[in-house]
Amino acid sequence: MAVTQFQVDGKKVKIDSDPQMPLLYALRDDLKLNNPKFGCGLAQCGACTVHLDGQAVRSCVIPVSLVKDKKVTTLAGLGTPEKPHPIQVAFVEEQVPQCGHCINGWVMTAAAFLKKNPKANDAQIRDALQGLKCRCGTHVSILRAIKRAQTQMA
Repeated sequence: MAVTQFQVDGKKVKIDSDPQMPLLYALRDDLKLNNPKFGCGLAQCGACTVHLDGQAVRSCVIPVSLVKDKKVTTLAGLGTPEKPHPIQVAFVEEQVPQCGHCINGWVMTAAAFLKKNPKANDAQIRDALQGLKCRCGTHVSILRAIKRAQTQMA
C-alpha cells in the first residue's frame, strides 16, 4: 500500500492503495465518482476515459502510481452546470445520449482532441475517435455533436 496524491477536477486528493491499482477504481471506489465508467477493463471501449494533464487516457489501465502529482479531469470537471463545456452543450443539443454508458469516453476524447486540433477535418476527427464503442449506434449523432462543438470552440 502507498499514498498517492493528485488532483481530480481541481481538488487535491490522496489515495492509500496498491500502486498498481487502476486509476478507474480509485476514482469510482475510493472517490465515489460515477462518470468514468467501467466498460471492458482493457482500454478498448473508452468508457473510462479521463484527462490526465490534458491528455485523454483510458483510466482502466493507468496505475494510480502514474498519476502522482498530476491533474485528472473527469466529465464532471470538464464543465459546470452553469458553464458546461461546448462539447457537453453540443451532445445535449444533438440529443446524443441513449443509454449513456459510452458518452463519457466520447465527450472526454473529443474535448481533448478538439483542444489540440480545433480545425480538424472529418477524417481526423474519426481517426481520433477510433476505438470508442457505442452499442446504441448513435455514431452519426455523436459526430454531428462534435462538429457542432468544434464550431462553438473556434
